[in-house]
Amino acid sequence: MQFYIAVAYADPTHLCEIARTAEEAGFGGLIVSDHMIYPGELKTPYPYTSHGKPRWEPETPWAEPMVAIGAMSAVTTTLRFVTSVYLLVLRHPVLAAKAISTAAVMSNDRLTLGVGAGWMREEFDLLGIRFERRGARLGESIEVLRKVLAGGYVEHHGEFFDFEPISISPVPTKPVPIYGGGLSQPALRRAARLCDGWASDQNTRADLEVALGDLKRFRREAGREDEPFGICTAMLDVITLDGYREMGDLGVTELITVPWLFYGGKEQSAQQKCDGIRRFGEEVIAKL
Repeated sequence: MQFYIAVAYADPTHLCEIARTAEEAGFGGLIVSDHMIYPGELKTPYPYTSHGKPRWEPETPWAEPMVAIGAMSAVTTTLRFVTSVYLLVLRHPVLAAKAISTAAVMSNDRLTLGVGAGWMREEFDLLGIRFERRGARLGESIEVLRKVLAGGYVEHHGEFFDFEPISISPVPTKPVPIYGGGLSQPALRRAARLCDGWASDQNTRADLEVALGDLKRFRREAGREDEPFGICTAMLDVITLDGYREMGDLGVTELITVPWLFYGGKEQSAQQKCDGIRRFGEEVIAKL
């Protein structure tokens, strides 16, 4: 298990400095999130809070993930990048494949693509994509993405996408791992059936154990229970060294944290964030 830093809501101008410092402090990687827009009037309830409101303000910056990963990979050499999650369902998968492939190639295969079906209806309405069919569209998008990223000429004829033989270049030298995001039963089933891992939101330990049990059952039903499978999650009630060790024993591969929040508030300078990263590295990572 390795520690990953979530950089959602961060000032984009801080990202490269955060990435350099995270690598030096012993972190395994960064978690990059995705949203297209914030509507003038948000009517869709946010599914991950009890009050249905997002955890961020309308003016919060959301850097385009592949652009941000490209910049951060240029100033690091070992740090990995996980999107949790990339809204593949809002993009044509061939267009997405071009950006994903380029980011993977330029980072020397340090990209793991976490994908999700999305929750904000307003984004779908803006782009003319049917919200109610987003799960099925995501499943087919994953299929298309894998074909295109493998290189060579490929074609596809499905419900949402239809094209004759095409190829893109460059393509990665290794397959890009794909994690499925989401906490719902359909999302867990999709991750178990189609993906190489699961990218989760914040969990309690009890919730995580239930989800892991569901994933194990779905993977067994899909005949994939013996294949490697990543678990990327943030924990609400695990903050001790022994607790972190137990997460590794449960099968967590990427444990998400925001280290500077242990030592200060949300509004911190880039220097303060990096000081928090270094301190976490010394007090936690070095001892594990």
